[in-house]
Formats: sequence, C-alpha cells, structure tokens
Amino acid sequence: MKVGFVGLGIMGRPMAKNVVKAGYEVTVFDFNQEAIDDLVAHGAKAADSGKAAAEEADVVITMLPNSPNVEAALFAENGIAEGLRPGATVIDMSSIAPKASQAFAERLAKQEVTFLDAPVSGGEPKAIDGTIAVMLGGNQEVFNRYEELLNTMASTVTRVGEVGAGNITKLANQMIVAINIAAISEAYSLAKKANVDPEAVYQAIRSGLAGSTVMDQKSNKIFSGDFEPGFRIELHIKDMQNVLETSQAVNVATPFSSLAMDIMQSLKAHGLEKKDHSAIANFYELMNNMKLQG
Repeated sequence: MKVGFVGLGIMGRPMAKNVVKAGYEVTVFDFNQEAIDDLVAHGAKAADSGKAAAEEADVVITMLPNSPNVEAALFAENGIAEGLRPGATVIDMSSIAPKASQAFAERLAKQEVTFLDAPVSGGEPKAIDGTIAVMLGGNQEVFNRYEELLNTMASTVTRVGEVGAGNITKLANQMIVAINIAAISEAYSLAKKANVDPEAVYQAIRSGLAGSTVMDQKSNKIFSGDFEPGFRIELHIKDMQNVLETSQAVNVATPFSSLAMDIMQSLKAHGLEKKDHSAIANFYELMNNMKLQG
C-alpha cells in the first residue's frame, strides 16, 4: 500500500514518521521544506505538491489546521484531488467542521474517491509515541481496509458513524476538555483564596469522582506555571468555533462551551493564544488577582 501524507505540522510530522516506521511507502508534502527533509531522512519520499503526493498513492492522509486548509490542499491548483486515481481514499485526520468533511466527501465521490474523517486526540507526545486516539467517520468497508494503517499511529481507532461523525466526536472531546480545564482552574482558585494548597487538593481528589485524565495531565502544568504547548489555545479556539457553529446548525444549547470560548478569547486578547490550553488557569489568576503557583 502506497501512502501520501500532506501536512507535517506539530502532529502530522510524528504521525507520518510512525507510518514510515511501520514499513509503508510514504510520499510527503508540506510547505515547510525542513519538515519534508526530516521525513526524507526517516525514509519517506518527497513531493513538490499535493498532486504529486497523491499520484501513486492508494490513500492520502491529510493533517492540517482547519477546514479552509483542507479544502485548499484537496482542491486548489496542483492539489491532492488532481493526482488521485479512481478507487483511492483520502483520510483527513485534521480537526475540522463536520459539514466541511461531508462536503469534501461529496466532491471526491464524483472522482470515485472515498473519504474518511478521522480526527485525533492526545497531543504531540502521543503523536510521537503512536498512541493517539482516532475517532473515525465513514464507510465500514473502507474503514476496514485502512484500519491497520491507522493503527500504526494510534492506540485506539474507533469508527463512530458515517462521514462527519468523526469530527462531531472530536468536537465533543474538545468541549469536555475545555470545560474540564476551566472547572479545575476554578476549583484550585477557590482553594488558593481560602488558604488551602491547590496541589494538596489535587492529591486528595484525583482518585475520586472528580479525577480525570485532563486533571492529571494539566494540573502539574498549572502548578508549575509551565504553559508551553502542548495544545495551543488558538487551536482550541478554532475547535470551539466549530462547536458553536455546529451547535447552532443542529439547534442545541451549549452554554458551558460558550463560556469556555469566552475565557479563551479573553486570553487571546491578553496575547496568550500561543500558550497551552492549560493556561485557561491564567484567566482565573487575572480575575482573582492571584497566582496558583507556589
């Protein structure tokens, strides 16, 4: 199986390396030449366009920031769609709007190309060690064909429905993560103001009902003040924008997600959008004139 891989950013680069490591023939393209050179050094082939990356591929994986980036990579001049053969598949592992995924699938179907939306969760560390979680939407038979390939990058790959369902699931994930970080930051702020050590609170409650993976992964960053990404606030804002647009489209109330979005937009206004989303804690520090460290 020949694989094209387009999008070698903070997540895409280690994911592509894991595909190469698993023994697949991989051709890569990105506008960052250093990223291409890095993949070539690990055994990939270089392409000078999305079209070239797709021309010999049975499947093309894309890992890009948002819906417009995926659309451009697929359908712009010299884009992936120009190089795809009938019977090929595109697996978009970006986190984008579900309706965009469905629209891209419809356009590619006219070329007899199938499409899967397969966004991921886990961040850069799990992308590096090949243990991301993949939530996938698309045809069952097509999923079966590429499940082994996806498993080279992931600890779990779960088909959740037809095209678009993968990104709905990712939006649900991002809602829970953002609200959870805000909740633990708020709780630690209460403890700090009441002269109780937030780290002691964490140790006391982490094994109880309030405990979570988010609490375990983000509390130490909050207590140390180490807000280097990780997963940047600006990317979480992008995801929450897709949450709010999708919630309006399906007529569902999402008040906590709206509040989490407002918190992150406030942090962006303070110039913190490049920080890890655990810096949501900074919002509470600013509001309460306090520090959660020390």
